[in-house]
Amino acid sequence: MSNLLLLKDHLKKWVFATDGWKLPGSDKTYDISKLDEMIEKTVPEDKAKIQVKVFYKERWIRVIDSNPTKLKKCNPNDYKKFIHKTSCTPDGEVAEKEIYSIDSTLIQKEEAFDDFYGVCTNLEDDVSEIIKVNHRRWEIEECFRIMKSEFKARPVYFKKDDRIEAHFITCFISLIIYRLLEKRLNEEFTCHEIISGLRDMDFYDTKGEGYVPTYTRTDFTDALHESFNFRTDYQIVTTNMMKKIFKETKK
Repeated sequence: MSNLLLLKDHLKKWVFATDGWKLPGSDKTYDISKLDEMIEKTVPEDKAKIQVKVFYKERWIRVIDSNPTKLKKCNPNDYKKFIHKTSCTPDGEVAEKEIYSIDSTLIQKEEAFDDFYGVCTNLEDDVSEIIKVNHRRWEIEECFRIMKSEFKARPVYFKKDDRIEAHFITCFISLIIYRLLEKRLNEEFTCHEIISGLRDMDFYDTKGEGYVPTYTRTDFTDALHESFNFRTDYQIVTTNMMKKIFKETKK
């Protein structure tokens, strides 16, 4: 739903009800008001995985019965094109009421195009390369989403052109670093797991002794340490050890 404010009151009540939520691939329902309680009972290494799961609700809306006036306008990708309207009687007389029904014939014709995806391009590259690029279009779309959500690329609060440019360059460099890290970790973690995992890796600075990790060890931190050949999950990381880590990771 793009704008909850536009929903009718009974739909808003249904959306904001805490019960009836599901996870993909399961018919079990959850009460999201009890999620914190459920997460607290989960072992630490599984908490991050639960926090990134997407809960959803679904509701069938019978437009034919409830609001047939909406069926009069539709675009080529609209479900309403599969609904047939009858405005006259079998004798050819004008009907007092319009009758709506599912157009099974059109649905069968459309099914012939299932699993086919058409692409029109002005590129003159080899077909296999074009297919390869098109197959990864979702990554481009994901980059824009990450820039907007995780890196807060928008809205921009600067007015001067050089500051606006610097802001987006910083976000773009962050995106490149994230993508390189994602590849280095064999794409085994979601964007949220990587970003939140890095943000949670805090240390307490003990003057003259070193740094005490204050984060919880997870599958992500283990993979990060293994991939870059260093560890920071000791009881204390000495100053010399931390300097060595900085030196090694700059290579």
